[in-house]
Amino acid sequence: MSGELFKRITSIDMTHVPYRGGGPAYNDLIPGRVDVMFATMPSALAQVHSGVLRGLAATSAVRSPFAPNIPTVAESGVAGFDVSDGFGLYVPAKTPAEIVRKVRDDTVSALAHPTVKQRLEEIAMTVMTSTPSELAALLKSETAKWGPSIKEAGIKAD
Repeated sequence: MSGELFKRITSIDMTHVPYRGGGPAYNDLIPGRVDVMFATMPSALAQVHSGVLRGLAATSAVRSPFAPNIPTVAESGVAGFDVSDGFGLYVPAKTPAEIVRKVRDDTVSALAHPTVKQRLEEIAMTVMTSTPSELAALLKSETAKWGPSIKEAGIKAD
């Protein structure tokens, strides 16, 4: 999806090669059978640090604290490009507000635990929390950002 957004914004013609996961994609990227890959920081960082791969740009709006020498796509000339991975916690829509609040509070507490935070940082993940309304606003803005690229590329869920 990041590649499709990049193609649409830059008008660069790249051929999308679908893979069933990062492992097979790295098996083609490392020996040069494919030229470029949009990958998550946690999956690519070890290969970048070892010199097997070269990080060209981070897709996030700001440089990653885990790879501060890698410029962002925006810094590299594609203004406004901002793609970040994240996880959300969801419950059924009719879940009572007090349960939603308890689940959120317990999750925030667990993510703040030093052991959990340290382990996530070891795999290049930064803990960021939000409220249910902030997550809803993020989902709305992400839908607006990705919709045109999905439509233009003819992407369908399988």
